[in-house]
Amino acid sequence: MGVRHVVVFRFAEGTGDDVLETIARELRALPVAIPQIAAYTVGADAGLVEGNWHFGVVADFASVEDYHVYRDHPVHRSVIAQHIQPVVAERAAVQIATL
Repeated sequence: MGVRHVVVFRFAEGTGDDVLETIARELRALPVAIPQIAAYTVGADAGLVEGNWHFGVVADFASVEDYHVYRDHPVHRSVIAQHIQPVVAERAAVQIATL
């Protein structure tokens, strides 16, 4: 069984585009550090619908074990601690079983 991991964030008021760009850059570097990531898309909301969340991550993994490696990986945890946690207001996530 594969896993698709989907996360969306709302950031604190006043979080600038420069911060979002840094978050995107840091997250986009993760597939190099974590080869268990099969596919990875991250980025700020395109602004097409009023009220959407600010930022999203969609990550695919071949197995639950690969997802767990990503979830617990020290480089991933560091990006969260250094770049996301300081500005996140809300987070929602789901892991979807894929075939």
